[in-house]
Amino acid sequence: MTLARTLLAATALTGMAAAAQAEKWDMPMAYAATNFHSEVGAAFASCVTEGTGGELEIVTHPSGSLFGGAEIKRAVMTGQAMIGERLMSAHQNENPLYGVDSIPFLVSSFDEHEELWSIAEPYVSDALAEDNLHYLYSVPWPPQGLYTNKPIEDISDLKGLKFRSYSTATAKMAELTGMLPVQVEAAELSQALATGVAESFISSGATGYDRKVWEQLSNFYEVDAWLPRNAVFVNADAWSDLSDESKSVMNDCASTAAADGLQRSKDYTDFTLEELEKNGMTVERANDTLMGQLKEMGEVMTNEWLEEAGEDGKAIVDAYKGE
Repeated sequence: MTLARTLLAATALTGMAAAAQAEKWDMPMAYAATNFHSEVGAAFASCVTEGTGGELEIVTHPSGSLFGGAEIKRAVMTGQAMIGERLMSAHQNENPLYGVDSIPFLVSSFDEHEELWSIAEPYVSDALAEDNLHYLYSVPWPPQGLYTNKPIEDISDLKGLKFRSYSTATAKMAELTGMLPVQVEAAELSQALATGVAESFISSGATGYDRKVWEQLSNFYEVDAWLPRNAVFVNADAWSDLSDESKSVMNDCASTAAADGLQRSKDYTDFTLEELEKNGMTVERANDTLMGQLKEMGEVMTNEWLEEAGEDGKAIVDAYKGE
């Protein structure tokens, strides 16, 4: 009996020690659980949990359910959450480099964007490090198009429309086209459209499909303005405290997530545009007049970004252009 009790006690103590060593990290995410970014993030979380044998469990919280989109970056910076995912261009006002993926018409395809990102990624990673964040991976959205509640033939047709703004670039676009910017996070978009708070926005077919925008809007124009990225990052102090083994697992899982996310973004592009059309929206390329006007506006925005981003911004763009 004494030996049995001793063994039971030892087993209990071992279990308690293992439980004490295990960590659970909550991972706030801004987009719906069915969005491909959220699905890639959930697979990444499972990869880490399994790869560390449960020593580090990551639990995702999509749809802004733990922290709203605008709160996620600061929550991870300050340790309220150890890991999170955020649309980086939404923080361009903090550091212009966070908006490198939203320079209008600098790139318009996945291949061009990946080439740009291969140059810009180290700069963005360093910027995040200055904000007490360790960069893990990022995934691009499909090319951005223009959603409206009426046909648009000329940039003047946009004047006065209530335009969903989620970043410095989109706010500037509203200003230059005469639209009225309204700050709306992704989780609030459906309600904003249903109540008339927003009547137009620029985003990918993925957002329109996820939010069933055909219930309020009529037109989607393919303009391929830019391909913004969602980045996943960790609180730098928490990262430093991880074992080398856990860091290795997270890096491996991050590489898998980045590759999977890129392919899913590519696959999702045609599917979502087809679904918008099936549900009654007019989906078409913007006409030459509108494209020309938007690209002129893009040149203004690009020059302003380059001025704000300084030497680092110029180095990125020059390297991409081969200058």
